[in-house]
Amino acid sequence: MICYLAKKDLCRLLLACLLVLAIGLSAVPAVASLNAETEKTVSEGLDWLAYQQHKAGHWTAQGRYPTAMTSLAGLAFLCEGSTTTQGLYAENVRRAVDFLTRRSRNNGLIGDHDDERYTYGHGFAMLFLSQVLGEEEDLERRLELMTVLTKAVEFTGRAQTLAGGWGYVSSKDGNGFDEGSTTITQVQGLRSCRNAGIPVPKEIIDKAVNYIHKCTHADGGVQYSSKGGGSRPAISAAAIACLYNAGEYDDNYVPNMLKYCKQHLKPNNRDSFGHWHYAHFYYAQVMYREGGEQWETYRQAISKRLLAEAEKLQIGDNFVTVWKQGNVGPVYTTSLNLIILQLERACLPVYQR
Repeated sequence: MICYLAKKDLCRLLLACLLVLAIGLSAVPAVASLNAETEKTVSEGLDWLAYQQHKAGHWTAQGRYPTAMTSLAGLAFLCEGSTTTQGLYAENVRRAVDFLTRRSRNNGLIGDHDDERYTYGHGFAMLFLSQVLGEEEDLERRLELMTVLTKAVEFTGRAQTLAGGWGYVSSKDGNGFDEGSTTITQVQGLRSCRNAGIPVPKEIIDKAVNYIHKCTHADGGVQYSSKGGGSRPAISAAAIACLYNAGEYDDNYVPNMLKYCKQHLKPNNRDSFGHWHYAHFYYAQVMYREGGEQWETYRQAISKRLLAEAEKLQIGDNFVTVWKQGNVGPVYTTSLNLIILQLERACLPVYQR
């Protein structure tokens, strides 16, 4: 078992993080602007999310999954450039952080054990809170976040299955069941924690990478679980992002995965599989990292589709934008789409090239 960091170790780690932050401040680029139509839609979408935040600081998917929905909505605000202290949505971010840190359990889980898919929420919470940590200016808050995230990483390590993946719940609670999408969520959360200075044992990542390799078919598609299943476009796109997050940029599996995704994830195609928005949430990250003409062609196509799907509503004297596609709920779909549309702002280190 990984030991919790002692208080003096946390302080040393904090000083190191502050030094890295101080050195890098001069190199942080200005937030990139979006074209006028996209900027307006994104702004109205963020306003809709802000209206949906509960008094306790959280969001839900039709009353469910508060940890996951709060983390995804929070990421959408971070993509705009807001932090806990600065920006148009600083209060929303701050309240989201407060809600999630209150949900940190003694065993490290961020969320509730009675959530039948608590691993999703835990992984997204690690991602969101670790991105907040990189910009947090308050010393007390930084120490709190570092403690929460250190325990969260330890929980994730214990929750990993013998096959190297993760399921909807921990390996112990799920009798060793694993599946691809929750595995990707954990790896991205772990990578973000590591980037923020939180210790992440290398063997956890290595086992996860091997898991993805074992689940990859000859056509480049990644199957649902280590137990079997056909190639899934959504999981395949997420797997590439996962390998990138694990540092496997030149991985031998990636070219086939990219080829498979390019065949099945064209933005203009009619939805021929489930979880279309989830698939493009990850595929957009992959294309953004590819950069150049590939990204520009993809960006124009995905933006056109997402802007066409957006629905405008009036709340009082203000107009807001929401996306209602999918069966998880509008908070989920709106958050994913806003993150996709804001990748070019380059505000989140975990998504950068």
